[in-house]
Amino acid sequence: MSSDVNSITVSGLGKCFAIFNSPHQRLLQMFMRSKKKYYREFWALRDVSFELKKGETVGIIGRNGSGKSTLLQMICGTLNQTEGDISINGKVAALLELGAGFNPEFTGRENVFLSAALYGLSQQQVTDKFEAITSFADIGDFIDQPVKIYSSGMFVRLAFAIIVNVDADILIIDEALAVGDALFTQKCMRFLRKFKENGTLLFVSHDTASVINLCDRAIWLDKGQVKGYGPAKEISELYLANLFEGEIAEPEIIEDLILPKSIEEGSVVWRDHRQDFINNSIHRNDIEIFRFDPSNAEKFGQGGAKILNVRLQDMNAAALNWVVGGETVTLKIEVVALTALVSPIVGFYVKDRLGQTLFGDNTYVSYARNPIRSSRGDVFIAEFKFPMPWLAQGDYSIAVAVAEGTQSDHVHHQWIHDALLFRSHHDPLSTGIVGIPMLEINLQVRKEANEQY
Repeated sequence: MSSDVNSITVSGLGKCFAIFNSPHQRLLQMFMRSKKKYYREFWALRDVSFELKKGETVGIIGRNGSGKSTLLQMICGTLNQTEGDISINGKVAALLELGAGFNPEFTGRENVFLSAALYGLSQQQVTDKFEAITSFADIGDFIDQPVKIYSSGMFVRLAFAIIVNVDADILIIDEALAVGDALFTQKCMRFLRKFKENGTLLFVSHDTASVINLCDRAIWLDKGQVKGYGPAKEISELYLANLFEGEIAEPEIIEDLILPKSIEEGSVVWRDHRQDFINNSIHRNDIEIFRFDPSNAEKFGQGGAKILNVRLQDMNAAALNWVVGGETVTLKIEVVALTALVSPIVGFYVKDRLGQTLFGDNTYVSYARNPIRSSRGDVFIAEFKFPMPWLAQGDYSIAVAVAEGTQSDHVHHQWIHDALLFRSHHDPLSTGIVGIPMLEINLQVRKEANEQY
């Protein structure tokens, strides 16, 4: 929980690099000093200001080259700023460039003592913590091998294990977890969630889901300047919209096109599905579904297609405003093509209140060998049938999108962040982020085997 005490205060921070076209110009500059400039200025950061309070977690997002790593290096003191001020209140431990602070000729064991000493730990303190460090890193006998033979994943394991055990007040992590394996990444995330209960965390990642899930606030850097600063979910969604080429714009080609109404919209019967279930169970996972309202939804994209309607429906194609966890449902997404589309893709994500993606899918793989084509004005419908998971009590949303191309190379025509909202009113018996309905559970006793034990 954050307090009123600032751990990091950054005010008017800027960093300018001198760019020389040739070594000859660099040499001339050394002799001429300030009499003449033989270089051009490149401002990697300019006028960056923010405060990070004690116990707060802030994520930094942005494209490559936006100044994220430069900012962290100045906060850590490994790079001097050109202008502005930085104030640090507490002990800082950082995981920046892969292998930074390690001597490649030293063994992992030797680098543990070297790196920990840089954080102010005595040799005895490192000795006392060495077993915990090696246990967290889990690299086995490689601890006594030179780190120059380590893989990138082993580098991260050892470096992260060190900063975990130096008793820092402030942790600064720069995209390092992207190279770790899944199990180690989960171990690190569990540690970070525990650390943020009392410590301060500055976290850089291209994975906006991690930023939303882990961070209280986010800073969006773009071309060295702060383009957004606020709640992590809000800033991450703005960044994603910019990443996929900005806000939706209605193209000129649709001026004479009369948009069709949602198919069967006038005849849809909304019903309370709770009437089909026994109402006296306290464990029933009642989920309330709110109707699709495109006027209030945040959206972006190229504008070559428009999502007309999104709804959940039951096995009889009746639209649902209530559903019970475990029931089979169909997510129906209706789209109109505003231009001719080659290989359109329709997909969705189900997200929790923090914006963390729980599950999702799209139509690409099903039609990869025989892509569907649509003409201008065509309406196409995507349907996804699945059992509704059991969901912990709280609010959820479904983001939907229509794109064109392939799974790895496509153009977003429209993306709606929170197209369909729903609320779970009761915790289910299952545990975890989502509960998966079981087809069968068995527990058997083989009494004849008792005598063996």
